[in-house]
Amino acid sequence: MKQYTLLIGGEHVATSHHAPVANPSSGDVVGYMPLGSEADLDRAVAAATEAFKIWSQVSNEERASACRAVAEKINEHAEELAQILTREQGKPLNGLGSRFEIGGALAWTRHTAELDLPVEVLQDDNEGRVELHRKPIGVVGSITPWNWPVMIACWHIVPAVRAGNTVVIKPSPLTPLSTIRLVEIMNEVLPPGVVNIITGENNIGAALSAHPGIAKMTFTGSTETGKKVMASAVATLKRLTLELGGNDAGIVLPDADPKAIVEGLFWGAFINNGQTCAALKRLYVHDSIYEEVCRGLADYASKIAVGDGLDETSILGPIQNEMQFNKVRELVDDARANGGRILTGGAPMDRPGYFYPITLVADVDHGVRLVDEEQFGPALPIIRYSNVDEVIARANQNPAGLGGSVWSADAQKAKRYAMQLECGSVWINKHGTIQPNAPFGGVKQSGMGVEFGAEGLKEFTTIQTVLS
Repeated sequence: MKQYTLLIGGEHVATSHHAPVANPSSGDVVGYMPLGSEADLDRAVAAATEAFKIWSQVSNEERASACRAVAEKINEHAEELAQILTREQGKPLNGLGSRFEIGGALAWTRHTAELDLPVEVLQDDNEGRVELHRKPIGVVGSITPWNWPVMIACWHIVPAVRAGNTVVIKPSPLTPLSTIRLVEIMNEVLPPGVVNIITGENNIGAALSAHPGIAKMTFTGSTETGKKVMASAVATLKRLTLELGGNDAGIVLPDADPKAIVEGLFWGAFINNGQTCAALKRLYVHDSIYEEVCRGLADYASKIAVGDGLDETSILGPIQNEMQFNKVRELVDDARANGGRILTGGAPMDRPGYFYPITLVADVDHGVRLVDEEQFGPALPIIRYSNVDEVIARANQNPAGLGGSVWSADAQKAKRYAMQLECGSVWINKHGTIQPNAPFGGVKQSGMGVEFGAEGLKEFTTIQTVLS
């Protein structure tokens, strides 16, 4: 079984110790993650610091060309990356699984390569000229999660590099192997030290976010860990982009056609087996169509094959890890004990691996943990309501504010209600359909800053005003 290495300053760096990485479908070891030390981290930051001196000065077009070359490398190795990803993360190769994720990483990389931040002329008259320049920040530290490891790594790395920064990335210890391979192929076309990777347990992530040589941290993960990253940035006043947990509400208005929206509702909630920050996690349905929507979702769920990600017929796979598996089971059990009506699923599947079936829970309300907390797995609470204005207010009571959606036959009416939701992104008759030209980020406790598009690229720059 392969023992992976760190990649620092363009060189493979072996470590004395490794940790096994397991396939959540079977428990089989798929590779060994190198356990980097704080000395390795210091070496990575030093390499990135040296590389920044040169990379920050290269031309805009040269950086764009380098990002295009990265995209071509991802495309060239797409199937290899997808296979590694499925083995360590569990998601199926097909459908909205690993091949879909690598395709997304490629699309975001290509789009980001073409972004530009030209000099803005704020004044040019007989009293003088004022220009706004955007300059790279320095060494960017990146910590990525286990749910979409390759795509989110590209969300962090590519705009940082495009803007002239260098990067030290630390992936989740649960899914490090695909990110290691991604950084290896990036280093085939980028100068040494521009992108470095260090892996290890959570103590390395904490050291990265506190490191004085890191000028900016970009983090995707839980709200609680995001707070720790933010606290560790205080001593050096690091810049931050934090994309944190969500508990997205979807609100179905009484005029919606259940048959027309069921497929969209299902995939809004269950893409990546519900292990997505901006998945639909609380579904509010008007009393007049409540039972019809429940029946439609249950019928659709019954047709979805759940199985080993390497099986080409699987549509959804396992939960990625034991901790998340136990949390989903606990929240569903609590909902059942508090009067929840189990429409589908409701108990672990009788097979090896962290398999939990698609679970729809009706007749629950606020005060039940499955509604109030982020489940991050294949369980969806369906909440009955009768007054639209009241349900908007109730949806906003949650401390999270990542995404939300409104479903209706009248798109303009849906938009009026959607604009009242307290969240960074809101969708009409769909949910979670992010795209590389649309800024994405949370409000309230779902984070700060945005990713994607020109606004996301700006997050990796500082402003310098030139007055003449």
